Amino acid sequence: MDVSLFDYHLPPDRIAQTPMQPREAAKLLVLDRRSGAMQDRHVDDLPELLRAGDLLIFNDSKVFKARLRATIDNRLHRDRGKEVEIFLLRPDRGAWIALAKPGKKLRVATRLVFKNGWKATVLGKRDDGTIDLDFRLPPERVFELADEFGEVPVPPYVEPTKENMSVYQTSYAKHVGSVAAPTAGFHFTPTLFEALKKKGIERAFVTLHVGLGTFRPIKTDTLGSHEMHEEWAHVPEETREAIASAKREGRRVIVVGTTAMRALESWARHLPQPLLSEEGPGVARDWSGFTKLFITPGFEFRIADGLITNFHLPKSTLIVLVSAFAGRENVLNAYKHAIEHEYRFYSFGDAMLIV
Repeated sequence: MDVSLFDYHLPPDRIAQTPMQPREAAKLLVLDRRSGAMQDRHVDDLPELLRAGDLLIFNDSKVFKARLRATIDNRLHRDRGKEVEIFLLRPDRGAWIALAKPGKKLRVATRLVFKNGWKATVLGKRDDGTIDLDFRLPPERVFELADEFGEVPVPPYVEPTKENMSVYQTSYAKHVGSVAAPTAGFHFTPTLFEALKKKGIERAFVTLHVGLGTFRPIKTDTLGSHEMHEEWAHVPEETREAIASAKREGRRVIVVGTTAMRALESWARHLPQPLLSEEGPGVARDWSGFTKLFITPGFEFRIADGLITNFHLPKSTLIVLVSAFAGRENVLNAYKHAIEHEYRFYSFGDAMLIV
């Protein structure tokens, strides 16, 4: 399928630079994926729009301050003392996968010193442009140090102001590991959660640590030629039980965000038996692992009955996922409507409810 089929033109002034205040006051475009019908509403209308008994699934991954600055420390290195930017991606077998800018200055065995005096050594360079760094520290300690001395990696289309860095997190973020936020969750405040609870709407959580691939457009001409980035996901036992219960009772599962969707549908493909079984390993065991699942039109969704999501970049894996769920023409028509009605786009922008 041609990637150009998922392109659209967005005026630059439609890119939201700050979140709506209060966050639940953001616009909400409700899309019926069967008929293509649309309604213009607001996020704080969700208690009215959703049904009692609906189960919302959120990604509770927490963004860490992955962008760091270091200097080259090797005594004989020609660039000794020069600064490089290090973008931590994730721990990997005792080391860290990272990006370096400028990466050409680094070679294997280059030593780096960071602002607080802690050090790392380049163990290797990968074909995809990333490097392997050894901090000689457990991952938990590196996360702590990054949180103290690093910067939040806001998306490239957002001004990296202190205010934006401070609000680039969901209210329920728990498990540290993402370099990009699951932004559909930005709209959910304690006030909105309380209103949803009063309506009898349930919630549960998965974890998917969002990687840098979220920022990257598809560069191939066809979807089939694109190599999907890899991300770690976890679906806990209590969430599986909540989903199985909802499915048995005929209640809807509404997924909040494309990353939560990817985690759930990756898990669904590892189930050794049908989800509706009352007992057995299909429901009772935790699942975690890396996923490279690329959800494209024609994909069979096994979990989601609805999706809450923001408006995504053209020709991105995210708009392709949304198109797989709602239909490409429906999505492009909805985006056209949103632009014409001055919706705000991307991470800090408005949202869609697709049912």
